[in-house]
Amino acid sequence: MSMRLLPTTILRALLCGLLAAAVPAAASPAEPCAPRTFDGARFTVCVVDPRDHDLRLFAAGEDGRPLGRFSALPQEIEGAPLVFAMNAGMYDMKLDPIGLHVEQGETIAPLNTNDGPGNFHMKPNGVFFVAGGTAGVMTTEAYRAARPNATLATQSGPMLVIQGELHPRFIPGSDSLKRRNGVGVGEDGEIWFAISEEPVSFHTFARLFRDGLGTEDALFLDGGLVPSLYAPHLGRTGDGWAPLGPIIAAYARGD
Repeated sequence: MSMRLLPTTILRALLCGLLAAAVPAAASPAEPCAPRTFDGARFTVCVVDPRDHDLRLFAAGEDGRPLGRFSALPQEIEGAPLVFAMNAGMYDMKLDPIGLHVEQGETIAPLNTNDGPGNFHMKPNGVFFVAGGTAGVMTTEAYRAARPNATLATQSGPMLVIQGELHPRFIPGSDSLKRRNGVGVGEDGEIWFAISEEPVSFHTFARLFRDGLGTEDALFLDGGLVPSLYAPHLGRTGDGWAPLGPIIAAYARGD
């Protein structure tokens, strides 16, 4: 049978299976990140399992000032070492989050439903969150309606994938190419973070999450010159040239 005659859902499943087989997952919770290639572009993809990792979000240190850099993160929490970190969303000139930001159940910044310019306001935008030990990604409107009791949440935009469909404003073959990072949640509850190692379009980046990682919902975190990654098992421990706003970090729990 010709592939073009297959139903879309079956074809997508076949493509996801082939891509997953071509790029094996990281070996252990202590080494969650691995390089991947998708559609001819280079990415680094990190998988975090809430059962194996303590996921934390940081906007500021104990002194109330923004951390700004990976080197300011706690190197361990309750004996669990820091194994992964990434910038976690958009922020203002003071490095404060411009959308919802929840740390350890405390709301640091409220849900932002305003209209405006820029990627954050390319609606639908959305929220990545953890509630009851389970992670999820929802559009801002769906999150506002559901009101999950989140212990961790960060809001950004635009959504990359919405219930299996790409954001309607993404254009195939677009020449708007930038480095980008984002997050999605798989069928088994695993959390996929990805950063492009070269400039890519929103359309390509969204398809990485949907077709390459099999996430039904995914959220763009940031782009341009800002996307940064801390992954010591890949030799990436340095801070970038620009200070960061919110940072998300994973700590590997012991057996």
